[in-house]
Amino acid sequence: MKPNLLLRLIAPLLCLILLSGCGLIVRGVGEGVTGFRNSEIFNQGRHGRLSETETAWAKIAWRYFENNYNPETGLVNSLHQRPSASMWHVADTLAGLVAAHELKLISPCDFDARMSALLHFLNTMPLFYGKLPNKLYHTRSGKMITYANKPGNIGWSAIDLGRLLTWLKIVKTRYPRYAEYADHAVLRWQFCDVIDDCGTLYGGARTKDGKSIRTFQEGRLGYEEYAARGFRLWGFDTTMSSRLDPYETVKIYGYEIPYDRRDKRQGGTVAPVLSTSFILDGMEFNWDRAEDNYPGLDSIHTDSVIADIAETIYRVQETRFYQEHIFTARTDHRLPEKPFFVYGTVFAEGYPWNVIAPDGTWHKNAALLASKAAFGMWALWKTPYTDQLMTVVRCLNTPEKGWYEGRRERTGGYLKVLTIGTNALVLESLLYKVKGKLFPGNARPGYYEYFTENPFNRKGKCSAAEREPCARNDNDKETR
Repeated sequence: MKPNLLLRLIAPLLCLILLSGCGLIVRGVGEGVTGFRNSEIFNQGRHGRLSETETAWAKIAWRYFENNYNPETGLVNSLHQRPSASMWHVADTLAGLVAAHELKLISPCDFDARMSALLHFLNTMPLFYGKLPNKLYHTRSGKMITYANKPGNIGWSAIDLGRLLTWLKIVKTRYPRYAEYADHAVLRWQFCDVIDDCGTLYGGARTKDGKSIRTFQEGRLGYEEYAARGFRLWGFDTTMSSRLDPYETVKIYGYEIPYDRRDKRQGGTVAPVLSTSFILDGMEFNWDRAEDNYPGLDSIHTDSVIADIAETIYRVQETRFYQEHIFTARTDHRLPEKPFFVYGTVFAEGYPWNVIAPDGTWHKNAALLASKAAFGMWALWKTPYTDQLMTVVRCLNTPEKGWYEGRRERTGGYLKVLTIGTNALVLESLLYKVKGKLFPGNARPGYYEYFTENPFNRKGKCSAAEREPCARNDNDKETR
């Protein structure tokens, strides 16, 4: 351990001892010690027990999961009463379920029943061409479906799978009794096409004739690095997907905002700068490297580059409020009308505060003060701005159904769309306040490691143990 890091770890403890010796915290020692432990010396953002109001917020978010739960599969609908879900939404389900259990919103047996049903589904669901989870599944039947909610297989998303790998690792580490079943689910996957030896992530899609698979590099700055952490947790080299290059910066209110400079015309993918991936990275990993296991403080981040970017993206939104008097909490969100999904960005396609659809079209009237971004900022940054932000979003819910997507930035009207993504992030934010960093460190080797490291068990699925060392030129920034 580096000397300066060691000093920062022990300094708060020495300070507490000295203060106690001087008699400064003799009275009310219990409250004093609790307040000290909850201070920014130890923690990033807010920390401590939930208030009565915050507990009510958690119960509202959990109501979405109750209303949209499908006991046949253990899946939860991605949209209210719409029976479809992606692997990203399965990860949202795991996050919401863990939060509900640890915040004592459900009984231990209800938690076990829901977790067991979901793990059973992951171990039995049909796979796209027998390789990887399909992009979408019907939440009642468990069958693969298309974007039109009709039976069919369409491909896979490396970004979605990265988030699911993170939450399967969180579950098996926090609850070892489920580790074997999480391992079995991941051992079903064939990783040959989704990640190469140097860690580039690839999405996959069925060709029009249905006879072959087309693969393409997937992910842009923010989401790509976040997804890479999930693959890294399962032993994969993620050199290319974890690096920031190629990127450029643009100044907004004096802040240097990094953005992915890969051309949409070449890759077919827009590169929005927004909040969600950095918020999730902060709450789940504390902006630490995935392989770091030391019991560090949440106020120290071993992946300082990502932590600095997250800080900048928060600060520029805070500054927009103080300079332009516009409450700002930007991220992706759903819409009730076409294009149904947009990115509310800090910067995209050459413009600050742009709102774009995945096809790059501009939708300025869809700008949103997003509930999930506001909750994430509130949890990770304890500031006067996030205090004010919560006064603007605290009523954006219906107690019987859950939290809405947010408040329209231009008009103030509620966007009354209910999604698993928003309600899962509300629960994650509140769990983070109570527990801090949600990924508790890598567990001891289990069935997955035993199976993949035994050469007699390998079946050509390109697990991490089967990979060759990365041979790509490390200076090749364009291909990542």
